[in-house]
Amino acid sequence: MNVRRRRISGIAVTAATALGLGTLSACSSDSSAAGTAGNTDKFDVVASFYPMEYLAEQIGGDHVNVTTLTEPGQEPHDLELSAKQTAQMGEADAVLHLKSLQPAVDEAIAQSDVKTKIDAATLTKLEDHGNVEHDHGGEEHADEHAEEEHSEGGEHALDPHVWLDPVKYAEIAQGVAQAFEKADPDHADDYRKNAEALAKKLGGLDTAFKNGLAKTDSKVFFTNHAAFGYLAERYGLTQEAINGLDPESEPSPARIKELQEEAKADGVTTVFYETLVSDKTAKTLAKDAGLKTDVLDPLEGITDKSKGEDYVGVMESNLKALETALGAK
Repeated sequence: MNVRRRRISGIAVTAATALGLGTLSACSSDSSAAGTAGNTDKFDVVASFYPMEYLAEQIGGDHVNVTTLTEPGQEPHDLELSAKQTAQMGEADAVLHLKSLQPAVDEAIAQSDVKTKIDAATLTKLEDHGNVEHDHGGEEHADEHAEEEHSEGGEHALDPHVWLDPVKYAEIAQGVAQAFEKADPDHADDYRKNAEALAKKLGGLDTAFKNGLAKTDSKVFFTNHAAFGYLAERYGLTQEAINGLDPESEPSPARIKELQEEAKADGVTTVFYETLVSDKTAKTLAKDAGLKTDVLDPLEGITDKSKGEDYVGVMESNLKALETALGAK
């Protein structure tokens, strides 16, 4: 199958999504951002934002006390840490983050005395989804994106949204489990068992996406912001982002026209937006192009607006939305 890949800006982290952590009903650990980050009788883990917190709680189970640096409603990329948060990090047994997503967190971790520092970006292979030319727009359009990527994402411009691919997320989970086992060997067996249970959940999710999206009327989906490169690549889809970096900005008339033409050519029915970002841009395009709108959640946080209680629940909701929009058989 000849699947076209779109240029995706490496650090296009959604202003769109409000991040943060919701409390997972199945977990007994304290995941509130204001919770005690250290000096408890459990293995104290500080997580940078929701996808990392979910892994820590799922793998750690009853043995961990998890706190998050990104509160519900916060946009993770621009997070600035308080003195209290920085101090709490220093008292933790381990810190779990995804390097390059939150510069302030990276800096604080580098200066911290925390013994166990776990960087999820080292536990799987990050990719530069900006190294393939757009099918529409020609060299000039590609050059603009290249400049944008260089300025926002540094020279590597690697896409950080790996958690939206269940397979890569499972690879990260395995690495996190191994780090927990090494740092807290008394509970290594439980961490291993919990990681195996999580791997089954993520494997089931991967199978559901494969089966659900195997036969569809279209392989192209429109998003407000380019967060779904790994997911698209994994399941043979093509993501087309309206606004690469700024989900709040209005697309130009030329961009609207370009997307209208592509919608007709590729059978696109739906423009996706994110729960906690304005749907104005998506609705502008949808109205002008005669398309529907729906939610596709980048899962940077769980709030009361999320269509699911945790990572798996929201991903299942994302799958249903994609199946509907793409005309799954």
